[in-house]
Amino acid sequence: MTRAATVADQRFHDRYGPWAVVTGASEGIGRAFADDLARRGLNLVLVARRGAILEDMAARYAIENGVETRVVVADLSDPAGPGALAEATSALEVGLVVAAAGYGLSQPLIDCDIDDELRMVDLNCRSVLATANHFGRLFAGRRRGGLILLSSLFAFQGVPRAANYAATKAYVQSLAEGLRIELAPFGVDVVVSAPGPVQSGFARRADMRMGLAARPAEVAQATLAALGRRSIVRPGWLAKALEASLIGLPRRVRARILGHVVRGMTSHRDGEKNGRKGGTEEASGRLA
Repeated sequence: MTRAATVADQRFHDRYGPWAVVTGASEGIGRAFADDLARRGLNLVLVARRGAILEDMAARYAIENGVETRVVVADLSDPAGPGALAEATSALEVGLVVAAAGYGLSQPLIDCDIDDELRMVDLNCRSVLATANHFGRLFAGRRRGGLILLSSLFAFQGVPRAANYAATKAYVQSLAEGLRIELAPFGVDVVVSAPGPVQSGFARRADMRMGLAARPAEVAQATLAALGRRSIVRPGWLAKALEASLIGLPRRVRARILGHVVRGMTSHRDGEKNGRKGGTEEASGRLA
């Protein structure tokens, strides 16, 4: 480590350093993870599509935190993306991966572009699987390391107006739960983070209005605190409150309730759409 560190930071570095990979690092939850890890003194591999933003982050981390940074400009929804990431990090001793890249669409499936939906599956599921497989093998061989996967409150039931997104997060949730047991004998920690509404680029791009939502920094802090201690974390009081209110209900009832929640966050678009002459298709949002 290149800066004065607390004992806790040193232990974290020894367990999960010296390099950490963060996908979806250019904004939102991914960027919050990168900020937190830089403060802990880990060198960072920043992965996203927007290279200029990543270069600015790298320069700031070098000045403020004294850490090394590698920038990998990649679209992980492309099947070749995870392989390019593996190659770009082959010479680095990576001890932690935060798979934060992903996006969602907030409208009925039949109104969506199927290519957007398939890209969502590629990014939210396929790239996470490939990344977990590659780095999981490396960590198991070294007998240490950590994987952080991003699920959602939506992962535990179907959600109208976000049906495919919820399904992709259910995949990530199930994958993480299985991997945690598989990799534990090799000394590899796996945690899955299932936040509720978060104030991030997702809401802005999907044109969703979220009043009481967690900050990305809250998600990152709570998740990193849970790594190596718990299998699942629900960051923020709102996620915990929603879970408590839904947990005893049948899945079909939870699905209807969350469908109403999504409709409420997107209801302003219906009025805007109806007010446009002739009407146009709703905009889709993505987070990467």
